[in-house]
Formats: sequence, C-alpha cells, structure tokens
Amino acid sequence: MDFKKILIILRGELNDKLQKLKEMVPREAKFPEAPGKIKVAMGMRRSGKTYFVYQHILRLIDQGVDPASIFYVNFEDDRLLPLDHQLLARLVDAFYALYPINHERKCYLFLDEIQNIENWPLVIRRIHDTKDAEIFLTGSSAKLLSKEIATSLRGRSLAIEIWPYSFAEFMKAKNAQIDQSLYDKKTQDNLAHLFHYYLSDGGFPEVVSFDTGVRQKVLQEYLDIAVYRDIIERHDIKNPSLIKYMILSLIHNVGKPFSVNKFYNDVKAKGYSVGKESLYEYINYIEDAYLSFSVSLYDRSIRKVQANPKKVYAIDSGMVRSTTLDYESNLGRLFENIIYLELRRQGYKVSYYLTEERYEVDFLIQTGQGQKKLLQVVWKIDEALTLEREKRALKAAMKELKVDGELITLDSYLSKGIQDFLV
Repeated sequence: MDFKKILIILRGELNDKLQKLKEMVPREAKFPEAPGKIKVAMGMRRSGKTYFVYQHILRLIDQGVDPASIFYVNFEDDRLLPLDHQLLARLVDAFYALYPINHERKCYLFLDEIQNIENWPLVIRRIHDTKDAEIFLTGSSAKLLSKEIATSLRGRSLAIEIWPYSFAEFMKAKNAQIDQSLYDKKTQDNLAHLFHYYLSDGGFPEVVSFDTGVRQKVLQEYLDIAVYRDIIERHDIKNPSLIKYMILSLIHNVGKPFSVNKFYNDVKAKGYSVGKESLYEYINYIEDAYLSFSVSLYDRSIRKVQANPKKVYAIDSGMVRSTTLDYESNLGRLFENIIYLELRRQGYKVSYYLTEERYEVDFLIQTGQGQKKLLQVVWKIDEALTLEREKRALKAAMKELKVDGELITLDSYLSKGIQDFLV
C-alpha cells in the first residue's frame, strides 16, 4: 500500500469538501482551548461530528495554519481496509515523510471514527508524547469517554459530545429570519410553527432539508446502521431481533420509566430466551451507541436510587417520529426529550426527583461544582389540572430539597431559550 499516494488523494478530497462547506451551519459546540491535550468529540453516527471537525479545520486555516500541517483521515473509509493500529502508525509516518517540514512545527491530526482501529490508544499516546501535534479524535462510542480514555489516555485528553442540531441551530439551517428579541404575537406564532417542525423532524443535520417521506426513511436507515455497526457487530450480539425490540421499546417511551424486570417478563412471554444480566448489558450497549439514555432518581439513599426505575430519553425526536405512527399523543414527552438534550448539551448531570408523596419532577440538574436546580417541563398550560399538578410537585420538591426550581413551558422556552433556566 502506497501510503504517501493515499494521503495525497485524501488531502485532495478534503480540500474539495472544505470548499463546499464554508457556508455550513456553525455548531454551538467547540473543541476546548487546551494546548497539549488530546481533544475528543463523541456522538451518534450522522450527528455532525465530521462536519464539526471540518469546521474546526476551516477555522485553523483562517487563522493562518498551513494546510500541509493538517492531517485528516476518516476510518469509516473502506479504501483503508483492513484497519489496525499499524495502519494508523504508517499513515502518520507517511504524513511526516510527505512534508518533512512538519517535523519542525506544530501539526494538527484529525482522526475520525477512531474506534474502528483496534489498539488505537497505543499509537495516539506515542504520537502525543513524541510529536509537537494537536490531536483531535472523533468516535461513535461513548466508551471513548470512559474506558479507553480512562485507562490509556488519563490526564492527556478532554472530551466533548456532539448532538443533533439544537433548536437554535435548526433555525439557522432552515434560514429562519425571526427576531426573537421582539416577542410579539407574530414572533410567537412563527417560532411555535417552526418548533413543531423541529419536534417532528428532529435535528440530524443531513435530513433538515428533506421531504417528510425521505427524511423518515433516512432516519430509519441511521437507526439500522447504528444498531448493526455499533451494537450487533461490535458486541457480537447473538440475538439481534431482541436488541432491536429493546431499542424500539426505549425510544417509543421517552420521558417514561423503564423497568428491566417488566421488560424481561414481556420478552419471556414473547418466547425470547434471555437472562436479566444480558438485558442490562444491552442497555449499556444502546447508550454507548448514543441511541437512548437513562436518567436515575435523585436521592441520598443508594437503595432508593437502585430500587426505582430509570427514565429514558432518545437521541432525537425525529428518530422517535420515524419509528412510530403515534405522534400527536407524544408531543409533551417529545418536548421533555428536547429539554433533556438541551441539558446534556450544556454538560449538566441530570436526574429526576420523586417527592415524599411520590409527585414527580422531571429534572434535577447539577453542575460539576454541585450547584442544583429543579426543572419541571409543561407542554399544555391551558389544562388547569395538569398545570396545578406540575406546580404542586415542583413546590414540594423545592421545599424538601431546599433547591430553586422553575417551570419550563413551550412559551417560556421559545421566548428565553434554555439559558435562563440553568444554574
């Protein structure tokens, strides 16, 4: 394999892509400013990690960085098969051989979908310790944020997560010219109209401009690819139909508690042969692939936390919509799901809370410094009984925990965004 020739081809393709992408929607996320640290961007397939990397490369070039000092490889490229850590090492060596001046200056190495390379941390650690290089990694496995980094790159890396578009990014992608500072009735109606599209379409960047039928088909394909590549194939699942059923059960029940015991009884009644431990492993695999997420009860008692079921949320409301016909009855829970994703984008630890009388508050958020706030999400404020129930739960939780709390309604979210609700 002629590695220099491969790099010349890849660089030419990258230049072509960068020229076409200068008008792309700027993402809210950014790699942390931390010279000498390996930067890691994680997220589900098709959530925009590669374009996020392109955006950072364009920023470097705009700042005067020589493109010849930038190395980019996507390890989803089948032309690079077979993949192993030796291939990675040879590609990096070829990069320095192709441009010898790079030995004398800082270089920028972008390695996309690095989890496809076995034993990749061995090479990355060596490059980090021996080269003057800023290293940027992306991957579709949350394990990069925990197991591999914790064991192999401890102290050397900083990680961020890339999510599908937020509502603010979605509006930019739709070229929506709405002055949110002037929140009159016209603005309210326009924002609400656009938000319902966001609720239905979701925020995966590629599908924002697609027609409904095409978008739903593409989102279903995203799900199928993630299930096969990031779960069944990676973990050698012997019962793919069962894990697919579990995934659909999770994403169809966003905002609801999910009990492994109940699911176990359900699948046993359907004739599946599986143990509870396998089901717990399946949930970990699903979360690792960024398809769904579990939120635990907040309580000082570990026993109570473990005894209560976790609530579940999905990666994207559009993906939920693409897998079910029951849309209208889910609007409130999809709104709650969007707020959950907003909180994750902001880096909060998220729990839910049950009062002493078992009233539920949707979210208790915590900063890394331990600051807390309660948030109750309300979709329909015109239903007096519902609104009173949600307020009662929030007031009780605030009193019990001595923590500030706030209601998030569609109107307050559209008028203020998420920032005003945060700690």
